[in-house]
Amino acid sequence: MQQVKAVVAHGKGQPVTIETINVPDPGPGEAVVKVQACGVCHTDLHYREGGINDDFPFLLGHEAAGVVESVGAGVTGLEAGDFVVLNWRAVCGSCRACQRGEPWYCFATHNATQKMTLADGTELSPALGIGAFAEKTLVAAGQCTKVDPSARAAAVGLLGCGVMAGLGAAINTGNVSRGKSVAVIGCGGVGMAAIAGSVLAGASKVIAVDIDDTKLEWAKKMGATDTINSSDTEPVAAIQALTDGNGADVVIDAVGRPETWKQAFYARDLAGTVVLVGVPTPDMKIPDIPLIDVFGRGGALKSSWYGDCLPSRDFPMLVDLYQQGRLDLDAFVSEEIGLDDVEAAFAKMHEGGVLRSVVVFEPEARDGS
Repeated sequence: MQQVKAVVAHGKGQPVTIETINVPDPGPGEAVVKVQACGVCHTDLHYREGGINDDFPFLLGHEAAGVVESVGAGVTGLEAGDFVVLNWRAVCGSCRACQRGEPWYCFATHNATQKMTLADGTELSPALGIGAFAEKTLVAAGQCTKVDPSARAAAVGLLGCGVMAGLGAAINTGNVSRGKSVAVIGCGGVGMAAIAGSVLAGASKVIAVDIDDTKLEWAKKMGATDTINSSDTEPVAAIQALTDGNGADVVIDAVGRPETWKQAFYARDLAGTVVLVGVPTPDMKIPDIPLIDVFGRGGALKSSWYGDCLPSRDFPMLVDLYQQGRLDLDAFVSEEIGLDDVEAAFAKMHEGGVLRSVVVFEPEARDGS
């Protein structure tokens, strides 16, 4: 067992604290990872606010990259020294989704069996089964995805959640392809990744929608062909005007509110696709839309969970594209911070001045660096 520093949320709405935690030696099927970088994701704030569940105290952080320090019995294909991006979809290989050849929908993903604890023995609930706002963390070996060891940890770690969610919403869930038109509502980190994914897939028109002109400027740099400020322009009509009056082939709601989902529904072309990747709160309801409109417009209404990704397939590919200069993951890193700056980073989320604050730990020497 080791003791390390970590960020812990003790109660609903309470500021996070830096605590000493106990990290067990890895058991069968487990790995201990020395964390190099971890993004501050809105999901961590949801945990702190009690929006996920009330299993406090939480060990926050899940959007991370690091180096495997040790592995437990029975672990194959992973060893000490491997550079990995952590993922919260460690596919089981045997559930009904995996058996039918759709492991990206795995219904029985793996987490570590042992619990990390506070110094007094209180068990911690790791965010999304990872808990990476910590110098070291214990995870299931399947949550470690090996990638190019020369890649920048602060950038590629973001594939662990938000950036993968947005890229996957476009490429995997929305099936964006060459020549299609795409509209993305909400230009935070996930929406910006959806824009990047649409550009990467060859979309002919990528329309960014937000209420913040600064974010819309960021969207242009990410490759958006057009922007709409929905605080002073009705977005549905504006999207239709930019698509010959038809609406976009794919509309991605990266906000996750009833009003933005309704905008997405009506802003798509006939037989177009709506993708919901923004996370709604439990109290939100689908707006009153006539069923005849659902029937008459055809197409598909989809939700995207983790960008419908398969980490073992998608992470190495996207890191390679990053290394080739074809996917600018560095653009998502607004600032690098220390472990004790996480609470301040949560506040910055509400101000809208950052895409991602990334906690950066002391680098670990690794091959290719």
